[in-house]
Amino acid sequence: MAELRVDPLRGEDEGILLLGLERPSARNAFGRQLLQEFEAALSDLGSGSKMRVVVLHSLVPGVFCAGADLKERAGMDPGEAEAFVGRLRSAFTALERLPMPTIAAVEDAALGGGHELALACDLRVAGESAVLGLPETGLAIIPGAGGTQRLPRLVGRAVAKEWIFTARRLGAAEAHARGLVNRVASRGEALWTALGLAREILPQGPVALRAAKRAVDRGLDLALDAGLALEQECYGEVLPTRDRLEGLAAFREKRRPVYTGD
Repeated sequence: MAELRVDPLRGEDEGILLLGLERPSARNAFGRQLLQEFEAALSDLGSGSKMRVVVLHSLVPGVFCAGADLKERAGMDPGEAEAFVGRLRSAFTALERLPMPTIAAVEDAALGGGHELALACDLRVAGESAVLGLPETGLAIIPGAGGTQRLPRLVGRAVAKEWIFTARRLGAAEAHARGLVNRVASRGEALWTALGLAREILPQGPVALRAAKRAVDRGLDLALDAGLALEQECYGEVLPTRDRLEGLAAFREKRRPVYTGD
């Protein structure tokens, strides 16, 4: 049975793709099968996909993702365990590098690798009962799928160190106050709130969205002058597109633009 559901939406929501984690026996923990299915889905999305927004969510009540499957990992020798964590890290990096915007809809527990999974998305929506954290130091390990790198880039070095060193768990309200999540939803409504956010993104120019994402993500690692040069490069990519001309025509004609991604 598949452990990842891939649902492209239709009608007015065409262009939005739902990625649903569905491994109830292990609280959506990443084992070999789920990781393989996740890698395949990301490969499809990264190679010429017309999807404009990806929403990652859980189909299992009571949990977003429990991280890596520690029971499965217990049967691995150190080399196998290290290789598996390496694949998990690479998969989350592939998620981060998808060209289109991504949104994590987090309900209930998103701990360890589950938190790292959400961190790899562009935006995060948390239900009010969500619990987020990186508890790995309490297990005598460290976050190994990007948590030590992505968390400080979101909340700052000192705050990230405190949370990692203490294995602290955060509720949705504090996570929102600290800038870790973009929006807080009522319990059970994270997916619908994330879909609402996706619908706000959907009408925008898809080429422009991808260029803007690339400019922000890559620019953060550059000095300001180099970042501005990157912005100029990305801006240059949108100038020859039909979408840009459509945007100008729609503005002039006072109508809603219809973008095709060309």
